Amino acid sequence: MSANPARGEAMLRVAGVELVLRPSFSALVAAEQEVGPLFALVERAAEGRLGLGEMVALFWHCLKERPEGLTREAFGEGVAAGGLAAATPALRVLIGQILAGR
Repeated sequence: MSANPARGEAMLRVAGVELVLRPSFSALVAAEQEVGPLFALVERAAEGRLGLGEMVALFWHCLKERPEGLTREAFGEGVAAGGLAAATPALRVLIGQILAGR
């Protein structure tokens, strides 16, 4: 499975598995219900104040497909174990899509 840049998708490796993040309208609405307004999230990210939990929540809701048996806790642990540097490219793509209004 690979990301489709035309759809605003991004790849994220978690625990050795490549996952596709797709910031669909419904995914972004679900993320916003959990973490609050997305533009405030973008502002916090730009200021270096985005929390790991917020980033994981955004990624979780934007997962195109969840591997069978993957729990939110295991997903969060995998993102944290992979490090912020590895998650940053995917975060940039999602933030770009939020700002572009796709």
